[in-house]
Amino acid sequence: MYSQTVSSAPISQSELARQLFKMTWPMLFGVLSLLSFQLVDSAFIGQLGVLPLAAQGFTLPMQMVIIGLQVGLGIATTSLISRVLGANEPERAKQLGGLVVITGGIGVFAICWLIWLLRGPVLSLLDAPLNVYPVIDAYWPVWLGSSWTGAMLYFAYSLCRANGNTMLPGIMMVVTSILNMLLDPLFIFTFDMGLVGAAWATIVAFGIGMLAVFPLVIKRHWMSFQFEGLDIPASIKELGNIMAPAMLSQLLPPLSSMFATKLVASFGAATVAAWALGSRLEFFSIVVVLALTMSMPPMVGRMLGEKDIHRIKALVNISIKFLLGWQLAVAAVLFIASPYLAELLTSEESVRSVLLIHLTWVPISLGSLGICMLMVSICNALALPMRALLISGLRLFVCFLPLLWLGTQLLGLNGLFIGAMVGNFAAGIMAWVLYQQGINVAIRKYCTE
Repeated sequence: MYSQTVSSAPISQSELARQLFKMTWPMLFGVLSLLSFQLVDSAFIGQLGVLPLAAQGFTLPMQMVIIGLQVGLGIATTSLISRVLGANEPERAKQLGGLVVITGGIGVFAICWLIWLLRGPVLSLLDAPLNVYPVIDAYWPVWLGSSWTGAMLYFAYSLCRANGNTMLPGIMMVVTSILNMLLDPLFIFTFDMGLVGAAWATIVAFGIGMLAVFPLVIKRHWMSFQFEGLDIPASIKELGNIMAPAMLSQLLPPLSSMFATKLVASFGAATVAAWALGSRLEFFSIVVVLALTMSMPPMVGRMLGEKDIHRIKALVNISIKFLLGWQLAVAAVLFIASPYLAELLTSEESVRSVLLIHLTWVPISLGSLGICMLMVSICNALALPMRALLISGLRLFVCFLPLLWLGTQLLGLNGLFIGAMVGNFAAGIMAWVLYQQGINVAIRKYCTE
């Protein structure tokens, strides 16, 4: 059993900051490039008119379902394989890598097929206008193919991170993103495929990424399909025990997004299109947050294993101070550049005017949203997945959606975005309080006799 005391070694703030930077910067550039291609993708689609943009807006909740599944499995992969490697079982780690790829490929394919079969009821639930249905029918088969390809590439990246390598996934994120940006205008405009062309460009780019990454993963012995000696049912159960809370936490946002999209749709197709563009800009704006959620958990996990709670607290404090300052600067830039961004992202005046409202209110609250997201990752690293799930659930269904609805009731269209802003602030405060309680739970659970 652990002793009651935690490590009392001197804490070097500069050393912690250097470690955090070293772990984060490959993921920062990788995520930045990935979000850049998504933003450029939206800019190209924005030139096609309101209907393709609206179709993309109604696609967003379904996309989040698929991403939730793959990220949940990615969290389980990193946790389990890292622990197995720490126990000096490299052969089992390789076998688990192959099992993750097979399980993830089948699971994501099944979800994609289910989304296609249920597209009618889903669009009806989201109050999609009838003129969007034909666009969806043409777009979704190819988009679902691109989602499966992207998920498979993500599983390969997860195996890299589980084995302590952030450089390879960082580089390949940049490469595939540049490929996607180069292929977008070719498929969308030169081949005259429109919205469907954007999905085909993604399939080609991610397919090339798979052909590059998977052979390297196999060559470095991070994955094997030779399962002799592996208890497959027990291993799948072990993956599921870790994955279930993490995946459920990831699947809450798409459910929330469906309710939010239904609420937004009451203001018309132009507002849905602007909401989709604004959401893409938000993802782009919190790229540092996303990178930190990938780099900090392994650091926190190692410190927890060393019973070094003081360093965990110091690391979290460093990241929070940096995050708040960074997001404040990003909000200022977005506010100043909002007229130019709106004109760049869409040619429709009705969409531009709503997007300007979004950029006026929401960005200032993204620092608080970032704290909430980071606390979810840290609680998972502290072996408190149910607390992470609680934070995710409260953020969406207590802080975000009720205030979104209340804002629309009180202030109409402007209130929609003011409600989103206030909800983000409330979520950050709530997450910080629950983290403070959680760190004490971790001390009692792992650092006491």
